[in-house]
Amino acid sequence: MLLPRAGRAAGRASPPLAALAQVLRLERSRRTGIVFPLQKLERYLAPGTDTARFRLFQPGLAALQRAEALFRSDRGHPIDYVSSAVRMDHAPPPALPEVCFIGRSNVGKSSLIRALFSLAPEVEVRVSKTPGHTKKMNFFKVGKYFTLVDMPGYGYRAPQDFVEMVEAYLQERRNLKRTFLLVDGVVGLQKTDNIAVEMLEEFGIPYVMVLTKIDRASRGVLLKNVLEIQEFVKENTQGCFPQLFLVRCSTSLCPKDGGWAADGEKSLSLFPFFCNSVEFSGVHLLKCFVAHVTGNLPTVEAS
Repeated sequence: MLLPRAGRAAGRASPPLAALAQVLRLERSRRTGIVFPLQKLERYLAPGTDTARFRLFQPGLAALQRAEALFRSDRGHPIDYVSSAVRMDHAPPPALPEVCFIGRSNVGKSSLIRALFSLAPEVEVRVSKTPGHTKKMNFFKVGKYFTLVDMPGYGYRAPQDFVEMVEAYLQERRNLKRTFLLVDGVVGLQKTDNIAVEMLEEFGIPYVMVLTKIDRASRGVLLKNVLEIQEFVKENTQGCFPQLFLVRCSTSLCPKDGGWAADGEKSLSLFPFFCNSVEFSGVHLLKCFVAHVTGNLPTVEAS
């Protein structure tokens, strides 16, 4: 769940490697692993494995920098929470290109959105300690360029009206440019994920799969899940972008963070203390893809 908290930006530091400039100071192999984590896996594949789908979206430095600028807030380019909705008639007007993020409860969706907005410190990000806390569609306006929507998680503790809410959104939101379907990198595609895929395919919604929690899976498990998902996409989908996106945006809490807030959520006001282990692997690339599909990065040069 994401909530705005204006006025707290002062003195708040961005976490390590949240900015592309910080990543570029690293040695080459680590830099490549953070920006293009899928390509880092190539060296461990069997000879002759087709890796064409590993490099379909491979932007150059200039494109990555332009995309980052969209996610960096300033006085002339505010990133704001707009509203929450449980029904489409409560949703804000569809004035801008829009992307939405969906996935199973506890897949790491809020953590990923928090990472995407890490350079917008006035937007407070709260992550529930229990799965399924997000019960509404939360809308965030990124300047005058696009809107990002955080959808409720499906599966465990999903809202009773989840199907009605999400189906109505997917079918009626004409400004929706891409849906990002998050899949747990440790367990791979689950039955509930297949139901989401079937729904997106039935509605003809263009989407892309994002593999989360890649730091929690062994290399062998991660490779297995990547190859299986890409084969699944190739054989069973028409609306899914062929390249899988991998992200690492988990955090570890520091004892001096003060513990859980009274409402059962971790507050971003403590961001510098519990985000020191974040590497933001794949987050810079995902920002670039969001900028591209919303029409704000029409030309993407290959690196």
